[in-house]
Amino acid sequence: MIFTTPANPVKYLDPSWDFRQADTKTFTHCFHTYPAMMIPQVAARLIATYGSPATTLFDPYCGTGTSLVEGNLHHLDAIGTDLNPLARLIAQAKTTPLHLPALDACLKDFADEMFAAMFDIRRVNVAVPTIENLDYWFDKPIQEKLAYLKNFIDQLTDPAIANFFKVAFSETVRACSWTRNSEFKMFRMTAEQIKKFQPDVFGVMQSKLARNRRGLQAFMEQRRDHVSARVYDFNTVKGIPSEIIPPQSIDLVVTSPPYGDSKTTVAYGQFSRLSNEWLGLASARQIDRQLMGGDAAKEIKDFDCAVLNQAIAEIATKDDPRAKEVVAFYEDYRHSIAHVAPVVKAGGVVCYVVGNRRVKGVPLPTDEITQKFFEPHGFAHIETIIRHIPNKRMPSRNSPTNVVGAQDSTMCYEYIVVLRKNL
Repeated sequence: MIFTTPANPVKYLDPSWDFRQADTKTFTHCFHTYPAMMIPQVAARLIATYGSPATTLFDPYCGTGTSLVEGNLHHLDAIGTDLNPLARLIAQAKTTPLHLPALDACLKDFADEMFAAMFDIRRVNVAVPTIENLDYWFDKPIQEKLAYLKNFIDQLTDPAIANFFKVAFSETVRACSWTRNSEFKMFRMTAEQIKKFQPDVFGVMQSKLARNRRGLQAFMEQRRDHVSARVYDFNTVKGIPSEIIPPQSIDLVVTSPPYGDSKTTVAYGQFSRLSNEWLGLASARQIDRQLMGGDAAKEIKDFDCAVLNQAIAEIATKDDPRAKEVVAFYEDYRHSIAHVAPVVKAGGVVCYVVGNRRVKGVPLPTDEITQKFFEPHGFAHIETIIRHIPNKRMPSRNSPTNVVGAQDSTMCYEYIVVLRKNL
């Protein structure tokens, strides 16, 4: 792979953006794992570099809220949107200050309740929820204990504190299931692994709660009281409600959009499914189809971007259906950018952290495509910084041809595309 050198500052490889030894779980960033998370150090450096004199940050694909947390820590109001209800729950919990004495009282009640349950001093009879294939993913005793945890959470009267508990419960669900936790997609453990798998459900939950309590306190100590964070569920592919974000009201966009359609790239929906179902969150099995590029295009089409058209044409010679999936993703991506662009103020900056994936062995230069999609809306390219991905939780190899044993590298680098809206 050939990169331009730092002598040409428009696009360059900069190892200082790798953050190889950085702790990515500070503050409320510790709350919950999630696929392909933008690390907080990248968001923080972008805000520090381009966030003055900004007051409002927007993340149109906010995931679990990394940029929203960093925006608040840098004293900016933050707005985010995401279609995955689990991601929104986590983002909301990570950016919501709590009254710590009230939280600690609930944590004590929880510890007392779990102690009583473990030693059969007192246990409430609770119903295990009806979830498709529940017995395939969870042992019966695990189901009962998870239902017990969920029942406790359902009794909490403060919605913000309940969200705090739900985030820890979500990770507990995944940690105590028979899914292989190293995978994004839902793959069951082997029979031998299942035999040896005996998770301490209550202990896992208490450990998550204690960790998150420490992260929340650190976040609250640095966050200023006057800043806010709001998390929504609108789809930027379809539009941005003006009553939520008026035109020309955003100073800074810091985001990491999906690298490709969720079905073939990073399976956000599959990763979230069990948690979403246990929490009773809507459309748990439809998320991957609802996300960008979820429905394949009916035909190959041209974009006003030569490098994209060339890549699609090459993919089509190898696999026409896959080419149509690529078309669907970039068509949604183009629409999303067309809706994001008008809410940015003149002089405002957008920072898109993207990955250049390969489909059927054909590279898709999403960094260049992002630049091309923004330019018709009055944006000028400032720079593209290339960083190696040393610690982003996502697969590094895939099977581009569906031939057993044939693999290709996916994304070893991220491209931080920075553009400014013309005055």
